[in-house]
Amino acid sequence: MPELPAQVTPILKFLPIAGLLVAGLIHLLPVAGVLGPATLTRLYGIPVGDPDTAILLQHRALLFGVLGLFMLAAAALPPLRLAALLVGLASAASFLLVARWVGGYNAAIGRVVTVDVIATAALAAGLVAELLLAARRGL
Repeated sequence: MPELPAQVTPILKFLPIAGLLVAGLIHLLPVAGVLGPATLTRLYGIPVGDPDTAILLQHRALLFGVLGLFMLAAAALPPLRLAALLVGLASAASFLLVARWVGGYNAAIGRVVTVDVIATAALAAGLVAELLLAARRGL
């Protein structure tokens, strides 16, 4: 790999950490959904009137909490970074794909789409930087 200018290396080291922090915090936002159907309705703009939907969405909220904490931990623990960037990117990008595929979503889901575009961009930039750093180390 060709040598990069010296001023690029700090940027490459910053991008994975920043991407994980941004996406990790974004993924913690829906955790409030574990509080129940009223909170889920506020978050997603849909009525959560039956226990089955509540269970699925509250579990989703918990999983986002786990993923968000994993990304925040990876920001501080370099050995976890590549995995966290990949899993976080898969999560955010897959939501965008499903939203585009299904379409017709409400304004609250539209806000989630907008936030996931930010998370996807942050994680993609972080992943590219992490892979460039790994290539420079010969990994």
